[in-house]
Amino acid sequence: MLKVARLDVISSGARRRWTLDEKQRIVAESYAEPRQVSATARRNGLSASQLFTWRRLARAGRLAEADGGTTFAPIVISPEQPEAADRDLPPQACVPAVPGRIEIVLMRGHRVIVDNGVDAAVLARVVAVLERR
Repeated sequence: MLKVARLDVISSGARRRWTLDEKQRIVAESYAEPRQVSATARRNGLSASQLFTWRRLARAGRLAEADGGTTFAPIVISPEQPEAADRDLPPQACVPAVPGRIEIVLMRGHRVIVDNGVDAAVLARVVAVLERR
């Protein structure tokens, strides 16, 4: 019979979501002593390669951006005179402003109108699909 001195159970399939604070804490812990990346990764239940990626992002000052937060493009407030792309749209496409509502006009002329309670992740997916068309 074979004796096992150590048994590691590796779970797969479930994705862990790390908060920005957790990532920064783990990265700082990995710098505490020399050669601590693998040990720190094991203690915190992540792969060493993931921790190396976080360290690289932290050195570049981009760890906050890697958190997956929603990002928005800069807005442009258009003049009263409609642009050429707006003139090509049918009149019913021009919706009057309503408080709490946002109208997004994409580069290819697509318009997305959302209320202030829109799910940002869903909106990002819709905009991404429309930009590809």
